[in-house]
Order: sequence, then C-alpha cells, then structure tokens
Amino acid sequence: MNILVANNHLERTGGTENYTYTIITELLRLGHSVEYFTFHKGDVSDKIESLGVKFKSKNRYDLILANHATTVEALYRYGCIIQTCHGVMPQLEQPSQFADYHISISYEVQQHLKKEKVESIIINNSIDCSRFHSENKINDSLTSVLSLCQSEEANNFISECCKDLGVTFTKLNKHIDNSWYVEKSINSADLIVGIGRSLYDAMACGRAVISYDNRDYSMDFGDGYLNKDNIMQSLKYNCSGRGTNKTFTKESFIQELKKYNKSDGVYMREFALENLNIEVNIIKYLNIFSISQLRKIKRRKRFFLIFFSLKEMIVSNLRILKKLAGR
Repeated sequence: MNILVANNHLERTGGTENYTYTIITELLRLGHSVEYFTFHKGDVSDKIESLGVKFKSKNRYDLILANHATTVEALYRYGCIIQTCHGVMPQLEQPSQFADYHISISYEVQQHLKKEKVESIIINNSIDCSRFHSENKINDSLTSVLSLCQSEEANNFISECCKDLGVTFTKLNKHIDNSWYVEKSINSADLIVGIGRSLYDAMACGRAVISYDNRDYSMDFGDGYLNKDNIMQSLKYNCSGRGTNKTFTKESFIQELKKYNKSDGVYMREFALENLNIEVNIIKYLNIFSISQLRKIKRRKRFFLIFFSLKEMIVSNLRILKKLAGR
C-alpha cells in the first residue's frame, strides 16, 4: 500500500517522534511504500529520510497514520486516516473530527476520548524490539540506575537516593542531551527510572524499571517499582503514575529501589514482546484499515443490489402499466 505517516513535529527525539520513526521502519520492513509528513523538520525527519523515505509527494494515499490533531486536519482529504492519541492533556493529542478512526495508546486515553464522545481502540505504545533488546544481562544486585526523567528536580532527587544506597547514578534528559541511541545508555544500567515510552524502551531491553518523574505539567509522582503484580494496572495509565498518584519521600523511594530483582528484567522483556512489539501492533492498524475497506465493498454491493432490484421492479411495473394502458 501507499502509506503516509504524519507527526506534528520531527525536530528532536521524543515520544511521538520515536513512535513515528518506529512505525515507518516496520512498514518498510513489510514492503509498503511509505512517505512522511510534518510541519517541523529536524533531526528525526533527517533520520527518516536516511531510510529512503520522502516527504509527502502524492495527492492520494491508501492509508494515513497520523499523530496529532493538526496533521489530521491538514491531511484528511488525502485518504483513509487513523489518528493515534498519545495523551489526555496536550491540545495536540485531542481527537480530530476529521479522522476516520481513532487509536488510544492506553485505557486512560480511551476513557478521555469517550468523554468527548469519540470511540477508539486501544493499541499500546509500540517499540522496535529488535533495536531495543538486551545487549548484556543485568546484575544480581542493583549496581547502577539510569534516569530518563525530564526535570532536574526529579534527577537531583533520584541522585540523592542512589548516593545513600551506594548505587551509581546517571541521567539522560531528552531536553538537554537529546540522545538518539538511548538504547546504549539503557543497556549500561540495571534499573531505569522514567515514565511512558522511556520505560517501554527499558522493558524491551530487559531492564528493571521504576515509574516516576516530576514534569512541569504534573506533580512529582509515579507508580514506583514495576513487576508482574502491577505492570498491567500501570500500563492502563501509560505507566505515568496517574493511576495511583503515589508520591515519594527520600526514604520511600529508596525502598522502591530496594525492590530490585534481576528476574523482573527478564519478565519485562517478555512483557514488551507480547504487549509493546511494533511487529504485532502494526498488524492491528492494518487490520483496522482492511476491515474498513471490506465494509465499503459490502456497502457498495448492497447499494448495487438495491439499485438493480429497484430497476427490475420499475421495469416490471412499467410493463404492467403498459398492459393496463392498452386495455
């Protein structure tokens, strides 16, 4: 198929930017013809173009996979469009009336869209599990922590906790470091702290994880240490902490760090393969499109069946009328 993948901005690495790149690479692997669209080009669009993918050049596409309401409103005339909504608060993530179908990346987003009277299907955030994989096993006991948090307040807090515990601390803030090859940093640590897609990358790499951050649009909270007992509940809220709203003191966060278990890293890798794998999730998108096309075909067939039935009935009635007129 001819498929267009769209994101409002592709300047620097980030959640939807990485998501866009991941979808494009998988569509290419499957043999589709892919182009991209954005209002703001940059580092990520350069990486997309390095794959041989061109900026939008066609007037029609079989399918458009779009992030952000702005791209939907700019592109809906060019083909069947599926909008993926990644959050509940940002204006860009609100559902557009011009989309043919809506995807929610979590239960929380789906419930938000329902309040807006928009039906959606949940397809979890998707990770390239071939790129993000375990390059080395994590240690039997916790020796190193990597923070992917997006505020210095959070990083300073985690650093102090690690210092008290005698654990090596490193940080990678996308707003400052903007590292594309984040999987290298993830694979150098036993445990990763962050929320959302940061944790999903870490899970795919077989790391233990803690849900926590202190961002400017939310409080400093998280779900804490994640394992098989609480990961599904945390996933409902994109592992953001909004499901539990747990806050931490220095002492209580250290207790979360002490929950570290090497076996949880192995479990998280399997969890990512089953629930976050782009190879699985992209098929769900394509199935939505295929079903929509079948419905269109059925509607057309139904229209023609009705049309020809009416035509036969009209012809039959005309014959009867002629006979009556001849009497």
